[in-house]
Amino acid sequence: MVLTDAELASARRRQDPAGRFRLSSITPTSKYYWVRLVTENPAAVVSFVFLLIVTLLAVFAPLFAPFDPNFVNPADRLSGPSSDYWFGTDDLGRDIYSRVVYGARVSLLVGITVMIGATTIGALLGLVAGFYPRIDMPLMRIMDGLEAFPSILLAIAIMAAFGAAIENVIIALSVVYAPNIVRLVRGTTLTNSRELYVDSARVIGMRDWPIMRKYILRNSLSPLIVQATFVVAFAILAEASLSFLGAGVPPDVPTWGSMVSAGQPRLQQAWWASLFPGIFLFATVLAINLIGDALRDALDPRSRDR
Repeated sequence: MVLTDAELASARRRQDPAGRFRLSSITPTSKYYWVRLVTENPAAVVSFVFLLIVTLLAVFAPLFAPFDPNFVNPADRLSGPSSDYWFGTDDLGRDIYSRVVYGARVSLLVGITVMIGATTIGALLGLVAGFYPRIDMPLMRIMDGLEAFPSILLAIAIMAAFGAAIENVIIALSVVYAPNIVRLVRGTTLTNSRELYVDSARVIGMRDWPIMRKYILRNSLSPLIVQATFVVAFAILAEASLSFLGAGVPPDVPTWGSMVSAGQPRLQQAWWASLFPGIFLFATVLAINLIGDALRDALDPRSRDR
């Protein structure tokens, strides 16, 4: 059997202790090929389990949170971690663990909805820009203008115009991250639109939209899926930054960013007020990024064999 350079490089990473090749049974023709490749990555599996736990905590927050997140108990203000308050209490006596659990709802909601909004808008605009040269120039100049602003400043400007609300945070971050998706899909569209199968589809009389949907968009899904996972992580981090600066959701809504901001002035006196929401924020963003890296390696054989 003759192995290609890519197969040899992949086989070397899977040598047994005796140094013999142990080729994986997963091939591109295997069912759920890239899903099975992702499950071979231990970091991705651990990250997925952690995200599943965080998602369950967020969905069933009333079951896992022992207190109302906005319940004020001045008698127990700034209490350290204990059996009654696992993560301690803040300066108003609110249970930090309960607020962290409810804060996961906001972070995941913003991350997922921004990913859906930015990906949908960006994919449509990218397809149009890459397929129609007349629209490409003005549309991409608009995207250049949006990307000229630092993302957090553009989000703050949009929030200042619309006001503090979860819906406005989603709109602002969708606008901020859509240009990255537009550029990605435009690039793949420019490449795929020159392929022979697209010319063949035009010859047999297919209209533009069926060609874009059936031949171009489908061949752009792999990089689009990978970029979408990173958008979730960026959106969660951006929402936390907006809440930290006081430009995000209303103050009565518990978020990880606002909790870190509220505990910052009392780090020496009550370190737990910022530490625990900060740990959940860091671990969630890291887990999503690790899953995105695993998806990139699974969907792009060239990056997997480097």
